Amino acid sequence: MPELSVIVHGPNTQDHLTGLLDSLAAQPLAGVEVVVAAVGDWAQETAQRHAPELRILPLPESTGDAASRAAGARLATGRRLLFVHSKDGLPPGSVRTVAERAAELPDTVDVLLLDHVRSSWRASSLPSPDGPLLARAGRTGLALDDNAYLLRLTPLLGTRVLRAGFWRTHEARLNTDDEAYAALAALLLADRLACLPHPALEDRRLRPASLPPPTPEQRYALIRRYESLHALARERPAVRSVLYEVMVRDLLRTFARGGMPEEVAREFFRRASRAAVRLRPEGHQRPAGPEGVRRALLEQGAYRRYRAFQAANRARRTVRSTVRTRGRRLGTRLREEQYRRALHRPVDEHLAVFAAYWNRGVACNPAAIAAKLAELAPHIHPVWVVTAENTALLPPGTDHVVPGTRRYWETLATAKYLVNNVNFPNSVVKRPDAVHVQTHHGTPLKRMGLDQMSYPAAAQGLDFQALLERVDKWDYSISSNSHTTRMWERAYPSRYVSLDYGYPRNDIYYTAGADEIRAVRERLGIAPGRRAVLYAPTHRDYEAGWTPRVDLAALADRLGEDTVLLVRAHYFYTGTASPLTGLRRSGRIIDVSSYDPVEELCLAADALVTDYSSIMFDYANLDRPIVIHADDWETYRTTRGVYFDLIADAPGPVARTQGQLAEILTTDAWRDESAAKARAVFRRRFCEYDDGRAAERVVRRVFLGQDESELPPVLPLEQRTPAPAPEEVDA
Repeated sequence: MPELSVIVHGPNTQDHLTGLLDSLAAQPLAGVEVVVAAVGDWAQETAQRHAPELRILPLPESTGDAASRAAGARLATGRRLLFVHSKDGLPPGSVRTVAERAAELPDTVDVLLLDHVRSSWRASSLPSPDGPLLARAGRTGLALDDNAYLLRLTPLLGTRVLRAGFWRTHEARLNTDDEAYAALAALLLADRLACLPHPALEDRRLRPASLPPPTPEQRYALIRRYESLHALARERPAVRSVLYEVMVRDLLRTFARGGMPEEVAREFFRRASRAAVRLRPEGHQRPAGPEGVRRALLEQGAYRRYRAFQAANRARRTVRSTVRTRGRRLGTRLREEQYRRALHRPVDEHLAVFAAYWNRGVACNPAAIAAKLAELAPHIHPVWVVTAENTALLPPGTDHVVPGTRRYWETLATAKYLVNNVNFPNSVVKRPDAVHVQTHHGTPLKRMGLDQMSYPAAAQGLDFQALLERVDKWDYSISSNSHTTRMWERAYPSRYVSLDYGYPRNDIYYTAGADEIRAVRERLGIAPGRRAVLYAPTHRDYEAGWTPRVDLAALADRLGEDTVLLVRAHYFYTGTASPLTGLRRSGRIIDVSSYDPVEELCLAADALVTDYSSIMFDYANLDRPIVIHADDWETYRTTRGVYFDLIADAPGPVARTQGQLAEILTTDAWRDESAAKARAVFRRRFCEYDDGRAAERVVRRVFLGQDESELPPVLPLEQRTPAPAPEEVDA
């Protein structure tokens, strides 16, 4: 019989299960078994990919925490059970330490208490307040009645190692979706306790804004939790006294956090007041100072006076803050006043604001949505946000506003729909009756959002708190594949709805015909019968500017007169001095860095050469050859961070040097059977939702309010027909 069963349970929330299973697989131990009660397809896929040697129990998507915990426990055979939620982590070496301590314990000890560290999107591995309490208790067997202060430990079930027989005896009480109740009830039901003042769990606190808001009944359940716990503590004066302190502190802290509608707040306060009076132990003394005032007002049920007490404290803090910030606000007062007045006007149900790439112009997913909007919902008027220097490049007749102008602020304040492939400024207010659509502009290979925090080169200059405030304004997030959906959930945790419809900008790869492709090639000067290779590298966070990572002239010479290189620098470097200036006249190297839209370049190209740019995911829709040039993969992976190993999962052949790149392009390696097989796997994974009707799905759902059942279903990959290849067009 194993000494310890580690039961990992739950869904793959924000991809945290991946790291947890990797850490378990990296430290196999004798006498320890691991059971993974994997909820949903993503958790099951993750478990099978990252830890196939563990015992995996697949569970349906809708399985709750209590049910998944119980299912894992039924499969476990260990003497003691450690429940670890899939969102949490296990510090290095912690499983060994827990197993060794558990082996020392006699069967009279029902619960072994552990320390933990805390992590959030802001910081990781912060010490908990529990260490001193656990150290004070020592390592010998304890009775709770003599050590009631242990009830002040953070109520996490993952810091309680339960004797298997104890769990089975009390499973009806302990197995609940209210983890805090289970953690406290375990102490109240145990005959003997033992402590291990060693961090053995990483408690990951998910952003509240990424979780569904609590319902009124969930708020009131906090009070019922403590009423049930007090029922377990009858005739135990020392235990009841500490439990009462824990309860009142928790109730007041929850009330102070706010976020409740007024009627819910009043009812919560009323119920909390009744519980505070009814459960107060005889002779219990309130603390002195402001805390004592709060408790007295709670017991009196004095809701209005309690609110006034809160308001007075906030006012004192606000006065101090106002004095500090008054000087900074003088310069922006006029603009803010204009914007505030506009925010009081009714929302214009027929007005939509579009922006792309930090206001560069009509481009990317927003452009494709706007075009379909004109077709399906012409009653909605689009206005584009464009910088002054880019207005001359707009299509004729495009209604637009320039950032900072009066009309700009009035338009943003009153528009029903705001659509962007990046983010609107922090100062843009999210009105309750406005709809914000985040379209994004690529499938993530590199780390994004909060996942950049561990990579200084990528995180430089980023304000992650401000980023999350912008993310919280999203109503919808558009995705082209389940990989992207999951990574956005992890990188941008909030309550938006993911529209798994495909990227609208990729529709053209299924709707363009031979005439359109022929016209683009003519505009670019590509003669019929010549091969066009699009070279589109991404930028490096560790480089100040862009220098081609290949000798383009030498490569063009190797490829010969029949090949044209279309070279597109990343848009971050548009407007900088181009290293291609001296090469343009040859006719075999064409600088297309300023050519828009990029989708037309993809249609014109016979093949794509890129490194880590998201263009590879879009181009894969065309089912044409892709070659990866990854000369600095290790450096890029280390400095920027990536979500998967591109070298192992590439969409085609991989070149690590210019010589290898030339060899691939001058032989059949760029389009042989092996390349086609790799591309097929890549397309199935990353072209999952793209079928030519993404923009239609977005417009019908967001702008026309149609139900999911009314939208065009996503076609299976084998039923999609990409635009014809240039060789077919020329033929």
